[in-house]
Amino acid sequence: MHIVQMPEQLANKIAAGEVVERPASVVKELVENSIDAKSTEIKIEIEEAGLRKIKVIDNGTGMEDDDAEIAFARHATSKVRNEKDLFHVRTLGFRGEALASIAAVSQLTVKTSTGKHAGTILKLEGGKLIECDKGDARQGTEITVAALFFNTPARLKYMKTIHTELGHISDVVNRMALSHPQIRFELIHNDKPMFKSTGRGDIIQIIAEIYGVSVAKKMIPVSYETLDFSISGYIAKPEVARASRNYISSIINGRYIKNIPLNKAITNGYHTLLPIGRYPLVVLHVKMDPILVDVNVHPAKLEVRFSKDKELYQAVEETIREALRKQTLIPEVTRKEKKERPLSTQHTFSFEFNRDNSVSATQDKQQMKDEKDIVKNTDTYITAQNQALESIEDYQSIPDITLTTSDSEDNENQKESSNEQQELDNQSTERIPPMYPIGQHHGTYIMAENENGLYMIDQHAAQERIKYEFFRDVIGEVANELQDLLIPITFDFSKQEALLIDQHQEQLKEVGLFFEHFGQQTYIVRSHPQWFPKGFEEEIIREMIEQIIEEEKINIAKLREDAAILMSCKRSIKANHYLNKDDMFHLLEDLRKSTDPFTCPHGRPIIIHFSGYDLEKMFKRVM
Repeated sequence: MHIVQMPEQLANKIAAGEVVERPASVVKELVENSIDAKSTEIKIEIEEAGLRKIKVIDNGTGMEDDDAEIAFARHATSKVRNEKDLFHVRTLGFRGEALASIAAVSQLTVKTSTGKHAGTILKLEGGKLIECDKGDARQGTEITVAALFFNTPARLKYMKTIHTELGHISDVVNRMALSHPQIRFELIHNDKPMFKSTGRGDIIQIIAEIYGVSVAKKMIPVSYETLDFSISGYIAKPEVARASRNYISSIINGRYIKNIPLNKAITNGYHTLLPIGRYPLVVLHVKMDPILVDVNVHPAKLEVRFSKDKELYQAVEETIREALRKQTLIPEVTRKEKKERPLSTQHTFSFEFNRDNSVSATQDKQQMKDEKDIVKNTDTYITAQNQALESIEDYQSIPDITLTTSDSEDNENQKESSNEQQELDNQSTERIPPMYPIGQHHGTYIMAENENGLYMIDQHAAQERIKYEFFRDVIGEVANELQDLLIPITFDFSKQEALLIDQHQEQLKEVGLFFEHFGQQTYIVRSHPQWFPKGFEEEIIREMIEQIIEEEKINIAKLREDAAILMSCKRSIKANHYLNKDDMFHLLEDLRKSTDPFTCPHGRPIIIHFSGYDLEKMFKRVM
């Protein structure tokens, strides 16, 4: 078969496929052009989710006659003059392919003027100019795209429902408004207003317009600046977490981008404050020298590359983490009015405490011995921690439930508890206020109160957080020495896994793992690093292998943290476990001393707050 050069019309249609994937792609390209034209007002009118018509009207600089005609030629641009300009891109568009690609698959009309002379009207069909005329002198540009994909009917088969395509368009306009809050955007579908921003530069107002006022009230401002980066924006409190990453808006020099490592840095900033599978709502602006970012790596200009990516990701993660550290992250409960249900289906609360089956001293001693064995493993374990674990009197300083005392000591304990509560009122360093237990619900939730209202505390999640922070510090202090095993651990791997293990043997040895062949795809391990918690060795080793398979490297810090999470979960009190008031009080006291007392290590909430007003409203004391 001979090689031939494609006709220009066919080449244009293929190029259009790279840029014009769906109606939202057209909206994105046209709006970006309007922004580059220094518009302060942009109006988007669409019909039938853009398949029938897309009209974008702006008040930008407009175009002269000659510029308007050449703008629809392939690779025509006013933004890049030479190769050097590619490394200093300061505009959203620069390739000069968008208008030509859109015109190739639609019936397009453009009206434009600089405001100084008579304007220009052009009509194109399938990329061919069919009419050129003079227009009015209103400064700006109006582009109407009709009958999208009229000459490529096969592409129409891939279009989704009206609601789906409309959702994509709405998402594009939302991102543009968040990226450029100083521009007034308006979106109209089938003559009905869908979105409108003020153009006053207030990002929180745009967030309220997009996600609702209740979400906007739970946004936290962030800002940070280095010699290379300027970071600003808003992050939502963890309670606003969503099931999709689509609620993360990363904006680099005014350009909305998709960057997996940057999204990961944002999520890492929340650390253990988010449940597994949940993602934050974030609007993050990053400004940097254009020479540090390459935007010419994706046809739709959504993906970018950074020159100082590690420094950026670390700055973003620390900025978010520091902002969250300054917040009280206890979710507020607001009751929604619902239709009254029959009495038989209404829920009631029961408060129970001082049960006889509280934790006993004997159980505590055994549990502490187990925990010591898990963390210690060798005689090199830190002496101070060892003494704390051995001494039952010092047990209160280690995260766990306080010991239940005998009846003869109750009066003395009540006095001590009262004194301790008074001391707590004088402390101001904790991130949550003093809470005084009044009972339990189903042996699972501690009910507590203070002058701010009523609190429900998940006792398992609370102790899990306390123990996690304890184990995390202890595991981090244990040296990277090896622990020999009396009985080697045997592993069977697939052929692909076995090849990867052989390939990364040196890397595994560096972290203290020595895999010996015991057959074609079977290996044995005779020792492991001493920080491995007892009983979880095989799980951690397999996680190391998974890291090599997925990332081709081993993250020891993450493995140690995962081990701490695993130990804290296994060793915390469970549901349906009744505590007495002293147990509850000391658990809450230890929780207040935690670094992040709002969620368990898996991101589930620990505390829920009912304000006095919420309670009065539930009981119709206020209307």
